[in-house]
This record gives sequence, C-alpha cells and structure tokens, in this order.
Amino acid sequence: KSTLLKIVSRITQPTAGRIRGRGRVASLLEVGTGFHGELTGRENIFLNGHMLGMTKREIVSQFDAIVDFSGVSAFLDTPVKRYSTGMYVRLAFAVAAHLTAEILIVDEVLAVGDAEFQQKCLRKMKEVTGAGGRTLLFVSHNMEALRNLCHRAYLLEKGRITAHGEPGKVVGRYLNNAFIQYLKQEYAAPEVAPGDGGIRIRRVELMPHYAGEEALIDVRTRLELELEFWYEAEGPDLIVGIHLFNRAGDCIFDVSSPRSVLERGLVRARCIIPGNFLNDGSYYISIVFVSNTTTRLFYYESCLSFEVADYREGTAWFGKWIGHVRPDFKVMLETVNPPGNG
Repeated sequence: KSTLLKIVSRITQPTAGRIRGRGRVASLLEVGTGFHGELTGRENIFLNGHMLGMTKREIVSQFDAIVDFSGVSAFLDTPVKRYSTGMYVRLAFAVAAHLTAEILIVDEVLAVGDAEFQQKCLRKMKEVTGAGGRTLLFVSHNMEALRNLCHRAYLLEKGRITAHGEPGKVVGRYLNNAFIQYLKQEYAAPEVAPGDGGIRIRRVELMPHYAGEEALIDVRTRLELELEFWYEAEGPDLIVGIHLFNRAGDCIFDVSSPRSVLERGLVRARCIIPGNFLNDGSYYISIVFVSNTTTRLFYYESCLSFEVADYREGTAWFGKWIGHVRPDFKVMLETVNPPGNG
C-alpha cells in the first residue's frame, strides 16, 4: 500500500501502467516526505505550497492557521532536521491539511502522534471531507476512524480489489477474513525476526490460566502476555505499549511500561489481563516500541489474536452482553426504609 500511495502522490513513477488524476495532491505518507531537513519550518511551509502550485499570496493566507494548528510556533525558524518526530508530524499534517489541495492523502503516519493530536487530526480530516469538492484518501488500521471518515472503502488482496462499497461492510469482510487465532509467535535469531529501529522480536506469547477444566479461553480466564525482544536501539529510553483491539477495530485498552533506560541485549516484558474483564468476542494484540515518548521504533501489528468464549452461571439472561468489557463488579442493594418505620 505504501508504494501505491507514493505512485498516486506522484512521488514514485510506476514501472508499468499509468496514474491519472485531476487536481492538486497533498500527501502525508512518511515522516519527512516533502520536507527539506536543512530548511526551517517557515521555509518548508512555503516550499510545500509552491510544490502544490500555489501562489505566495495563497500560502500567506493560510500561514497563521498552519502554525496555530501545528503548535510549533516557537521553533518556526529552526531547521526541521532538529525537530522531534512529533513536531515533524504536527507541522507536516498542518501543511497538508490547510494548503488548498483538492486531494489529501494520509497514511498511518499519524500513529506516531499523541492521542490528543490524533483526535485533532481526525476532526480536521472530517472538516476537509465536508468541504465541497475535496477528496480524502485515508489509510489506517483504526477501523472506527475509517467508518466515521470515509464514504467508500476498498479491500485489496494481493494487489487486486476484492471488495468495495459502504465502509462498514468492507471493514466487516476484512476482519472476518483476517481472523486466525495466534497465541504465540517465536523467532530463532534476530536476522529472521520482525523488527525495526534496533528492535527485533524473539518471542511473544499469550498464556491463558484457564478457569475451567477445558482448555478454552472464556470470560473468566486470566491471560498473561509475555514478550522477549533483542534491544539494540540508539535511543536514550524505551516505552513498550500494548494495544488490544476487538474484531471491529475498536481499541479496548492501551497500556504501556514506564520510560526505562535499558542496556542492549535480550529484554523481557510481561502484562496481565485479569479474568472477568473482557467480554466474549475476537481480539487482536499489537505492540508498539517508542523512544523519547514520541519516536516510534517499531509497531508489531496484530501479532497475537484470540477468541474469548462466553460463560454464564446463575443468570437467566442469555442475550448478548453489551459493552467492550465485562468486569465482575458487584451492585449492592439495601432497603433503607422498610415498611412500618415511618
């Protein structure tokens, strides 16, 4: 998909066939795409505008809005090569969203921003799609965002379109086709292991502590997630985050380790998901490795998947239990004014 988006954005030339488009295209594909590291933030705003074919007057008219949205006004005259990854993404998105392009292309790059900034970007993209005549081409693993932002979705398999139409139906087909239960992934050596940015996965495993006699994960089951990885990163510290998604792509929780300064070598991490917490259904686990709170080293996407079965005892309710979680909280009842006590 990344190569396809670069071709559509006219960054990469196709080796065969051709791309036809109408209108100005602004794209945010990778951190650094379209920016010159030696130029300041101010200069890069004008450079991007000129690349889109805008006049200086058009760029100036949007300049204050771009700076305000990005929140990097204090560093506007600093070369962007000195920006943190978060600052880079903020400015890049602000430029792409505010310059008057007819087509805005956004890849998963927004995942490196904090949650508040991601929501701000999603609101801005919704505003862009509401403006007449503007098109948003959005690629994301956030299924809820796809359903909310897009009017049409396409499913690609091995380079071919296998489904298209209303986003909810296409997302449902994708999730149904993709689900296979994986409780363990293991790799013998760093050379063959997935990873990036000084991270290589040795093992990730979900170990159920079964509540019943049968080896079946149900709503009572306590789950222990254990992760081992080879650590050779250059960053000053590391945060490991665990994202749990349900089958619809909703994030059930996002938990992370404290910021830790680690020696190079094999690192082990553990996390407990208690029993009587998750509702029945299908779930995916992704793991993110972050340095300096904003620099994403590696995103190990959908590395584990599992099914939680229903379990009921002592209840006459047999319908679907609502909610993403199903904690075993007790509701206590007490009569405070019995009959005859005034």
